[in-house]
Amino acid sequence: MLIFDKVSAGYGQSPVLFSLNLDLPSGAVSTLLGKNGMGKTTTVRTIFGLTSRITGDIVLNGRRINGLAPHQIARMGVAVVPEGRQVFPTLTVVENLIATSRDETARARSAAVQAIFEMFPRLEERKRSYANLLSGGEQQMLAIGRALMTRPRFLILDEATEGLAPTIRREIWAALRRLKEEHYTILVIDKSLKPLSKLGDRHNIIRKGELAWSGTSDELMRPDGEAMRLLGV
Repeated sequence: MLIFDKVSAGYGQSPVLFSLNLDLPSGAVSTLLGKNGMGKTTTVRTIFGLTSRITGDIVLNGRRINGLAPHQIARMGVAVVPEGRQVFPTLTVVENLIATSRDETARARSAAVQAIFEMFPRLEERKRSYANLLSGGEQQMLAIGRALMTRPRFLILDEATEGLAPTIRREIWAALRRLKEEHYTILVIDKSLKPLSKLGDRHNIIRKGELAWSGTSDELMRPDGEAMRLLGV
């Protein structure tokens, strides 16, 4: 689905990624882990062409996407749930969802909204509320719902559960497991190793802008393993 082949990128004159190699296969859940400041969010921004001086190749479904505008990449089926949620504060829950819908008919849009409500019943309860009146957890659910309304082929979640109450986090992890069962291609960036190990098919650790480790869930959770050493756990 998505391949990074010796990708280097940064901001202005400040490099962040250095010959980064990643292979995120279709229909699988991949994770990107690492300590703060190691380049995880920059990797996501680079996928969308939001960093400068990109070298190497970024290939999506066999097509090199370096140099494409963010809206062109989004139209290829890539959707991101960004760190910080970034919902439309003065629109209602339903209006937020419809705003990102790619369905052409009102009937199809309504069905897609209802599917989001089935995944996140809390949102249906608050469907007429403005987004800025929702709790942080509800806003995160809404951000995920908005991304799904674009009918993505590749879904990226950047710190989807950070700072949320345990009950909300469980609901979000359950939703991601459901998406996995539906064979979505997903990249998850998060710090919660236990749920990630249950969800992910392949895990990648980035260190100082380079791929430092890649392995299975069993290898990730090995107490004396390389992954735990790199993560400082």
